[in-house]
Amino acid sequence: MHPDDFPSERTIKLSEILLRQLEAKIKQSFYQSCVHLTQIVLSNCHWYFRINSGILMLILVCYDIESYQNITSIIPQLVKQLKQFANKAIISVSPPIANGIPLIINVEHLLSEEDYPSN
Repeated sequence: MHPDDFPSERTIKLSEILLRQLEAKIKQSFYQSCVHLTQIVLSNCHWYFRINSGILMLILVCYDIESYQNITSIIPQLVKQLKQFANKAIISVSPPIANGIPLIINVEHLLSEEDYPSN
């Protein structure tokens, strides 16, 4: 490949800036679209969005076991909200160190709450 076939350093930096701005806007819109209880749960952990290879990733870092348990209990609501923003997404939940199990959830293969069969 010829060096002219690659984007310029300026183009790469501009793309990175635009991607970070998009992630910040998605975070703001996602939070505003959540019900109040979900907003409270999200506020008790560190969370952000990343776009990696065109896939939207919701990354949640829990600092204590209570916030981890609260986050895992609202996964169906998070899935429902994420489906409004992307066809393919991943939820990554990191528990506190030495507590809980790290979770990686592929949203395109997960049923939302209303998709589950009723008894």
